[in-house]
Amino acid sequence: MAAERRPEIDHPMAVGRRTMLRGTVLAAGGVLLGGALGVSAVGQASASAMPKVYTRSNWKARSPKESVEILGKGPTHIVVHHTATGNSSDTSTSHAAALSRSIQSYHMDSNGWIDTGQQLTISRGGHIMEGRDKTLRAIGDGKHVLGAHTADHNSHTIGIENEGTYTSATPPKSLMSALVDTCTWLCLVYQLDPQDAIVGHRDYNSTSCPGDKLYSMLPKLRNDVGSRMREQLSHLSRYAGEELSVEELPSFPDAPEAERVATFYHGPTLGDLDRSH
Repeated sequence: MAAERRPEIDHPMAVGRRTMLRGTVLAAGGVLLGGALGVSAVGQASASAMPKVYTRSNWKARSPKESVEILGKGPTHIVVHHTATGNSSDTSTSHAAALSRSIQSYHMDSNGWIDTGQQLTISRGGHIMEGRDKTLRAIGDGKHVLGAHTADHNSHTIGIENEGTYTSATPPKSLMSALVDTCTWLCLVYQLDPQDAIVGHRDYNSTSCPGDKLYSMLPKLRNDVGSRMREQLSHLSRYAGEELSVEELPSFPDAPEAERVATFYHGPTLGDLDRSH
């Protein structure tokens, strides 16, 4: 929940569970890449897709109570949340920074956690903020900062908090545009299929998060991210030495009905299987 830093990404990227590696063919993010793509070419695609992300220093974050844990491989899924806070009309960067500080204080002081629980936060003004400590560094290294946002699934998911309550209200265009940018970047970095990787909090825990309205927009989000990835990868063709083709993959299944109608609240963030807090 999130001077600009754009980390150099020149590492082999983690492989998601829907990713296939066969000889010189790489299928990831709903795209079939032909040709032998070198590490530098992959880094070019993911680095060029990185949106502007305000660092913890930018929003004056507190230091974590103890060191965060960084896992050696990237996440397999991107979990979309809503903050369950008011739908503010303030779209300024100062408001976005204040929101990040407020969430951090709540997580650290009320919940007793070591730091902010989520890795990234997007304000209603579309400002993307780094959340948990060392998140940008971990993404730049193709690794994963262990967070506290989706109970029993924190070890393999990266969480994006979206400011507002979207049980019936529609998220503003600026927020959705930033969410597309963010998910495109993450899917390229971690080689994830957006049709499989982008999920709502309710897909893992019994909760209405991220709200019925935002949840209903996830299929379009997945498609928009896939389209944006194709645009990015078309620029990568010159590095691959041949044109890159596209292979569509099926969409992620709907959440169970019992979870879709769960009583509203942000939802479980920590479970028995989680090591972090």
